[in-house]
Amino acid sequence: MRCRIHKTHPLAPPARPFSVSSLTTPGHQRFSRAQQKPLLNWHLAASIKSVALPADPPLSKIAAELAGTPPLRDALQWFVRQKQWINEQHLQLCRVPASTFFEQRRAEWMLAQFRALGCVARIDRGGNVIAHPQENRTGPYIALTAHLDTVLAPRKDEEVYTTPDGRLHGPGTADNGAGLAALLAIARVITSFPDLSDDFRNLVFVANVGEEGEGNLSGMRYLCRQSSTGGRIQSFLILDGPNVDHVTSQALASRRFDVTISGPGGHSWSDYGFANPIHALARAIVSFSEQRLPSTGSPRSSYNFGIIEGGSSINSIPTLARTKVDIRSESPLKLDEIAALLTSTVEQALEAENERATGGKVTAKIKEIGSRPGGRLPDDAHILQAVRAVDSHLGIRSHLDCASTDANVPLSMGLPAISIGAGGHGGGAHTPQEWFHPDGRELGLKRILLMLFLLLRDLDG
Repeated sequence: MRCRIHKTHPLAPPARPFSVSSLTTPGHQRFSRAQQKPLLNWHLAASIKSVALPADPPLSKIAAELAGTPPLRDALQWFVRQKQWINEQHLQLCRVPASTFFEQRRAEWMLAQFRALGCVARIDRGGNVIAHPQENRTGPYIALTAHLDTVLAPRKDEEVYTTPDGRLHGPGTADNGAGLAALLAIARVITSFPDLSDDFRNLVFVANVGEEGEGNLSGMRYLCRQSSTGGRIQSFLILDGPNVDHVTSQALASRRFDVTISGPGGHSWSDYGFANPIHALARAIVSFSEQRLPSTGSPRSSYNFGIIEGGSSINSIPTLARTKVDIRSESPLKLDEIAALLTSTVEQALEAENERATGGKVTAKIKEIGSRPGGRLPDDAHILQAVRAVDSHLGIRSHLDCASTDANVPLSMGLPAISIGAGGHGGGAHTPQEWFHPDGRELGLKRILLMLFLLLRDLDG
């Protein structure tokens, strides 16, 4: 399904001097809380094929004029002058381990950095770091967020290092060291230019927990559904990874399952013939994998058996075998269909194993351990107009995509949210070979700062 970018109403350029407080954009359609409606249900995900984002000339003109006015012009150049400081912060934060469920040390490190920069910062009950450029308990807010956790974590400082070409190597350097370093860079540039303080008083920084894997978006769920701060957030700009060529405006839903098969176990010789949990699990995985799911076209679907465990010794019939599987689809009906297929293949594998066994039967338990909601922005949402305008001004060629990020939660609740890269280049995410190169990072940071200007000036309230 191709996403069409609709033309917006003409936006008249303002006659007053350019500042966040004085600029207006008559005719733009807001996606306010009063207009919110649930978008897609909890399990829905739909794809957007890559399409170039067309420019909105009036708003892009405003973005260009904003970028040329002091002190914003000087603030944008600050990112170029302070490359070394930003790179050093990036290196240091990535050396603080923060695997999912164990983000506390990195959260405390980020808290200290925000406070050192003059922000009013705390850690909420969900484990998220919340920081304001200045005291503002009432809102409304625009949230700039990046997740703290990583799939892999360094065991010692030397595992995160910089090579002579400037490349940063190590777990989490791109995903999401790039996003966290951007939070600190934006915080410092705002506090370095006092004339910007009023323009950014309604900004809130969030370094959240639980985005990766079985974290199940726990930090963003808490922020959006339980936190008093989250209730005052009108839009979310989410930083995830480095690359600036994509804008995630549609949330891909997923379901995750733990499949455990149990049996009495026994000796590999004397108890030969007892039902074997590993044999049954292997049969279930093979049977499920023989089902061909569409990896291209629409609706695209996927599955992945990411973990297999079981057994205690080579000469023992195991008492337990376990796998964890991730299922995704652009279609909610297909997602549920695949989940039902998983159940049926496990049942058939049990039946086959028990029929051939001469003693000791196996049983199975399927437990859902994660469910990420889906959602989608309207094509003419103001936050998309803003990113189009900024990208046009900066010469960034980006496209809309559909992915699973922290944006899933606010999008599922009808709140405006997009996920973008923070600048630079990276690769090898979720592997020991992960890397990040800061070349071009300042472009991503300029993009973020300009987007925040456009969003903050149009806050309700």
